[in-house]
Amino acid sequence: MGYGVKLRVWGEYASFNRPEMKVERVSYDVMTPSAARGILEAIHWKPGTRWVVDAIHVLNPIRFTHVRRNEISGKIPSKNALTAMNGRPSDLGIAVEEHRQQRAAMVLKDVNYGIEARLLVLRPDVGADGRPLESPEAKHLEAFKRRASRGQCFHHPYLGTREFPASFELAEDFPSCPPELRGRHDLGIMLLDVVYEPDAKNGTIIDSNQGSRLTATPVFFEAVMQDGVVRIPPVQDKRSRS
Repeated sequence: MGYGVKLRVWGEYASFNRPEMKVERVSYDVMTPSAARGILEAIHWKPGTRWVVDAIHVLNPIRFTHVRRNEISGKIPSKNALTAMNGRPSDLGIAVEEHRQQRAAMVLKDVNYGIEARLLVLRPDVGADGRPLESPEAKHLEAFKRRASRGQCFHHPYLGTREFPASFELAEDFPSCPPELRGRHDLGIMLLDVVYEPDAKNGTIIDSNQGSRLTATPVFFEAVMQDGVVRIPPVQDKRSRS
């Protein structure tokens, strides 16, 4: 059973980068479901719970702008991280001055979104007697609403990248979309989420809690905006492999 919430988020800039753009950063037209889930988890998340995004409301006209950003040309090799996790000395630093470079980015400006989501409890809490607590979803839902109404968060949520912080507030309902967004708009193929599954072959990462190997599989869907609303399909219904 899922308990729903509505959250409005907005900011001056946002960048939900398309994975197919390797050199220059180009944002999707709207917020991705995984980015929306990240905002919710920044406000309230506990082990055994998961946010499921049902819909994203686009409340401002879609506007793009170009910026130039400082980035680094490389990243820490995964083998160095695995070496450090195993307790052996390893170099985990990057000299920014030696790897700094500028890249152009096409980002969104003056964004305003409404997020409809449900909280699922996958592992119920237990009481002192060892029995599962009743209505654990309601407990987490109240915690989320309390924290969101006070502006509390584990880390400040952001709109695709940490350079673009997000403001947020609880909402009872969302205003109607701008006139230019009414009707049907095909947004193309969009990243839905990344699914992690046990796999000992290529593309593995280490789950330090379980000690198992997981493979990261990106899942995409055909995004359609109808009257400013993008409905999000369940991840399991869109899971596929090449």
